[in-house]
Amino acid sequence: MNRKNHNLIYLLLTALTVIGGYAFLRYAYRISDRLPFTQEIILIVLGTVATVLITALLLNKQTEVELQKEQRVRFLELKSQVYMDLIRHIETVLLDRSASREDAIKLQFLGHRLSIVASPAVLVEFERFLQTYNDALSDRIFNPGDSARISRALAELTIAIRRDLVGELDENTGQSQAFIKHQVLDNADEAIKGTRSG
Repeated sequence: MNRKNHNLIYLLLTALTVIGGYAFLRYAYRISDRLPFTQEIILIVLGTVATVLITALLLNKQTEVELQKEQRVRFLELKSQVYMDLIRHIETVLLDRSASREDAIKLQFLGHRLSIVASPAVLVEFERFLQTYNDALSDRIFNPGDSARISRALAELTIAIRRDLVGELDENTGQSQAFIKHQVLDNADEAIKGTRSG
């Protein structure tokens, strides 16, 4: 039985308790005025039953919310790990200035992992990155121009990754997505200039 059915059952039980309790009270008040404290005892029992049902409903909802929150946190951790693995792999390949068959296979598997956790925007940028990467990789050696194009494509990919991971937090800072994108691309361009002059 799913959570919606549980919630519906609790609501129906609460409604039956309230309606039945009201009908019973009307009846009990008429017959129980002769016995001392009978009306008060009836009210206590009905109040206790209603309280237990409402508490069960609230606890059930709280548990559901906590489970959903935990699932979101775990998924975000998994997503972050896959993104970081991808960037580390690209870093390793670019630092070696060559790509082996194993590097290509590892990138292929990272692509499969991305397809499980990444947002559609990240998948689109990853495809663009792969096109640039494969063009530069055609001779298996990266020259400075290849590195610059890959770095630019990687910057675009990281912008999409950032939007996927912390987009809501960026919105709360008051900075626009366009400003953040501009800043990341400027940083990438400056890094490229630094490697050329170094």
